[in-house]
Amino acid sequence: AGFDLTKIFIGAEGTLGIVTEATLRLAPLVPTTVAVAQFPDVRKAASAVQEVLTSTAGDSIQCVELVDDHFMRATNLFGQSHRKYLEKDSLFFKIQGSPSTQKENAKIIQGIVKKHGGLTFELARSKEDAEELWHDRKVALWSGMALVPGSKAWSTDVCVPVSRLPDLVYETKKDLAEHSIVSTIVGHVGDGNFHALLVFKDDDEIPKMHDAVKRMVDRAIAMEGTCTGEHGVGLGKKEYLYRELGAGTVNLMKQIKRTVDPLGIMNPGKLYPDSPEDGFQVHGPGHAKH
Repeated sequence: AGFDLTKIFIGAEGTLGIVTEATLRLAPLVPTTVAVAQFPDVRKAASAVQEVLTSTAGDSIQCVELVDDHFMRATNLFGQSHRKYLEKDSLFFKIQGSPSTQKENAKIIQGIVKKHGGLTFELARSKEDAEELWHDRKVALWSGMALVPGSKAWSTDVCVPVSRLPDLVYETKKDLAEHSIVSTIVGHVGDGNFHALLVFKDDDEIPKMHDAVKRMVDRAIAMEGTCTGEHGVGLGKKEYLYRELGAGTVNLMKQIKRTVDPLGIMNPGKLYPDSPEDGFQVHGPGHAKH
């Protein structure tokens, strides 16, 4: 009976309280393997994924990652991989099931990849081979920074409906190229979450990076997406919440915050955008202004 108050904490980013205890449901560890496919462009890669997920092999896909050609070039430059990849937009598949099921579904996936113009398809030959392939995906931050020696990186994310992910990737890559920003892109194709790593050397470039992130967020919201899928709102993206959620929702969030944390001591300054209309700003413990 009553509200499901637990879910109010989801997305609150620690501004309503602290989780002191959690009950977890354990799932069995299912055997997996990894395959990598490469395509002439991101649209062909995305269309292949959509067919794979609705095929008889779809249930075997534990996750599928879309990475761009700059990511593959960075992986080659980084030098940790045992492979030299074709520097094209690519998909990393993690396929689960028994060894025989993995092979059967990999054949189905390979056929779909070929149908959609795939240039290459490589299935791991062993458990160790699969771990090496997935490792190349997991070191995205460090490989991306290899594109500019001695660089810094700004990592950001947005999320859109899966059907709009190819448009988002294409338009973002075009925008970053037009502004001469070195970057790599990773997308979780199954849920439309999209990560960009913006690489730069000097702090005077930070405003340029901020502007690029703002354009990315504007693009995602225009595609009925959200300003963040995983990284969170925090300080950096709270300015976008009025546009994404509307004043009514944001003001309700603020009212809940005032009620649950009247002193403003829980992760102060995060999540809730300042509003000249209502003047509610959380500056720190004991300084909630109304």
